[in-house]
Amino acid sequence: MPSPLSISQDLFETARRRIPGGVNSPVRAFRGVGGDPFFVKSANGCRLITADNRELIDYVGTWGPAILGHAPSIVTNAVREAAQHGLSFGTPNPLEVEMAETICRFVPSVEKVRMVNSGTEATMSCVRLARGFTGRDKILKFDGCYHGHVDSLLVNAGSGALTHGAPDSAGVPKALARLTVTIPFNNPEAVRAAFAANPGEIAAVILEPVPANAGLYLPEPGFLEALRALCTEAGSLLIFDEVMTGFRLARGGAQEVYGIRPDLTAMGKVIGGGLPVGAFGGRADIMDQLSPDGPVYQAGTLSGNPIAMAAGLAQLREMERCQGWTQLEEIGLSFETLIRQAIRSRPLTFHRIGSMFCLYFCEGPVLRLSDAKRSDLGKFSKFFHHCLDEGIYIAPSQFEAGFLSVAHSSADIEQTARIMAGALKAVF
Repeated sequence: MPSPLSISQDLFETARRRIPGGVNSPVRAFRGVGGDPFFVKSANGCRLITADNRELIDYVGTWGPAILGHAPSIVTNAVREAAQHGLSFGTPNPLEVEMAETICRFVPSVEKVRMVNSGTEATMSCVRLARGFTGRDKILKFDGCYHGHVDSLLVNAGSGALTHGAPDSAGVPKALARLTVTIPFNNPEAVRAAFAANPGEIAAVILEPVPANAGLYLPEPGFLEALRALCTEAGSLLIFDEVMTGFRLARGGAQEVYGIRPDLTAMGKVIGGGLPVGAFGGRADIMDQLSPDGPVYQAGTLSGNPIAMAAGLAQLREMERCQGWTQLEEIGLSFETLIRQAIRSRPLTFHRIGSMFCLYFCEGPVLRLSDAKRSDLGKFSKFFHHCLDEGIYIAPSQFEAGFLSVAHSSADIEQTARIMAGALKAVF
């Protein structure tokens, strides 16, 4: 007699009949590791409770927003209070003004900011604005950097597109793809050559300053500085996609860590406190080209939604109050120390910056997408499932970053390191 389906398996069977692939975002389908996804019914702190009542220590953190952990009372109380006054107005509201002031205070390169509803909207708007401001059509991006499912940017992308083996999506017109120039990360000479081959045509260079959609690798010393200089020299804009790194690596994001001032910045995740949100901002003279002041059109019915603004403001205020970024660095350093002990003498590469990390199943260095793709996906899959069986949830793809939160205790970190060490022994 066949064994009964678990609740998650039953839900997935139902979902596949009504939702493409059974999921509302591809990486959730577990195609990168095999098997079926689990469903979550609740989360608190650094733990998830599945539909089958399994408790998991979570290192995905809603793919980045859960910097305080899941359902922190400071955020849920703010949402509850805001909801009593209405869920959406379709008019300006005081909280979106406060959020704009907070973002501009945290990120000095942002003189003006506009709220949107997702990171994809933010990067899409940055690209349109850059084209409108410069009068140029081409965009330069880097292999493996994922900037949402924007037609212009879904070329040699990372994240779910990379996991599923289709970096260039069907439905992206070839004529539009030809306006996107792609080159390897951490290669300033390739950037210089791209500008020389497209004189006066590149509107902007867009990148994740710390790429986190092909695992996690870091900019080499001098690379970001070279980009800034080359963009200034060519009259092109420099766009930082800080949807993941913004307000996570530091109060001012990766641009604070590396001391680089981009012209435009795309933001999201942390500033929504777990609710759908995005934002983009930058130099005032560029942002003033947006409608209604300028000719570049952008709009959104739910942009600046009061519930999302209340959640994000509560989270950012609490991070300031509790010195959250200092806490995260301490937690991250502790985690890194234990993991490096566990992987010693094995052909593995571990990267961490702040509260973001990745373990590659290949020897280093890993500096760009071609290096990341050397990782042994079979070994990663075995590692993933061993960890999951033992109560540790990491991203179900080699090509995603992991996230720590201030809710991860020393005991959580130590337990995780022991389980990961056991998983590595099973794999090797």
